[in-house]
Amino acid sequence: MTRKLFGTDGVRGRANSYPMTADLALRLGAAAGSHFRRDGSPGHRVVIGKDTRLSSYMIENALTAGLTSAGMNVFLLGPVPTPAVGYLTRSMRADLGVMISASHNGYQDNGIKFFGPDGFKLSDRAEADIERLVAGEMSAAAPDAIGRAKRIDDGRGRYQEFVKTTFPPGLRLDGLKVVIDCANGAAYRAAPEVLWELGAEVISVGVAPNGKNINDRVGSTYPQTAAETVLQHGAHVGICLDGDADRVIFIDEHGVEADGDQIMALLAGRWADEGRLKGGALVATVMSNLGLERYLSARGLRLERTAVGDRYVVEAMRKGGFNLGGEQSGHIVMTDYATTGDGLIAGLQVLGEMARVGKSASALMRNFDTVPQMLKNVRFAAGTQPLEADAVKAVIRANSDRIRGKGRILIRKSGTEPLIRVMAECEDERLLAEVVDGIVAAVEAAG
Repeated sequence: MTRKLFGTDGVRGRANSYPMTADLALRLGAAAGSHFRRDGSPGHRVVIGKDTRLSSYMIENALTAGLTSAGMNVFLLGPVPTPAVGYLTRSMRADLGVMISASHNGYQDNGIKFFGPDGFKLSDRAEADIERLVAGEMSAAAPDAIGRAKRIDDGRGRYQEFVKTTFPPGLRLDGLKVVIDCANGAAYRAAPEVLWELGAEVISVGVAPNGKNINDRVGSTYPQTAAETVLQHGAHVGICLDGDADRVIFIDEHGVEADGDQIMALLAGRWADEGRLKGGALVATVMSNLGLERYLSARGLRLERTAVGDRYVVEAMRKGGFNLGGEQSGHIVMTDYATTGDGLIAGLQVLGEMARVGKSASALMRNFDTVPQMLKNVRFAAGTQPLEADAVKAVIRANSDRIRGKGRILIRKSGTEPLIRVMAECEDERLLAEVVDGIVAAVEAAG
């Protein structure tokens, strides 16, 4: 069955509009509960976490109603990072984990992500089965088999204690001044507390959520705020999380940004030196810069590329037995520690390296020269298919011929928003701009 509700990262949309309505959330909960209670036995459980956006309360209540109607016992974690849900699903021996979040999007959007009992995101097959159940008639649990709901007050604390165990033993962050930007999101308490407990001098940004300011001029999609704060306070490093804290962007002591590619290069090199990099490879998506691939090749390592989406990175890692992967956008997946991208754990790995070798952030996070890359997003109207237009196809073919042998073009439809993403890489920056702008103009005319 082809998935219609689920995109590359769960179900996502504008809050209180299809598919992010209370009605559909209730049906999704009931369908997910039915999927995991096929044997009809009692005692099945699900953990639910959420970020700080206003609509998360509505979605949480609707999901709880649907899940308990299917006989699932629900444990409510409150605001916690997405990776905390993956961890606690396994830790609490749950059959299902749910995170309510639209990640880096504004508060007007929301989303629902599902995790299996192993803490990994559900497979395409499982999501397709849940969609089938949503579209059909679901049988409710008998009156004596309706599930219960319970608040778990220490879920965040359990996650924080786990996160600290991933920091190199014997090291502390004493003497490091760290700016942490939590995007007014799910890690607004967890991240500053972990850093402080490990000895850092912490300067917090984006830690006053009000339901509507998540990712608003803060966080990994707006690193300018953290950069300004680093310079203002003379901090050694800045760490920018997104709304659900599964991705991270770094700011060095000069206010310069380091994306996921640079972070992965640092970790891959370090882990390879220690003999910890399984399979001699890093897994990343087609969006990662060609400079990263060249850096790894020079060190005798491989870059395994996947489709865009951290779930596809994780699938490739599990299939190939690799333990490090991620995305240029800042998802860093370390399966030795976590089942999904974890911005806080990735941050601790970099801080641990700073503490271990005594080098500055700029010295550690400039491992390769990036090939000039340009990415532009084109919003299109509902019901249109601009990439199917003959005129657009002709422009793409012509520009592909122009750049062949000098770089590459990647054009794709977003899995979470009505956007066409046009990306190209080329050493010739003038040609790069002409190619991208030409394709963008064609898509705009067709959409």
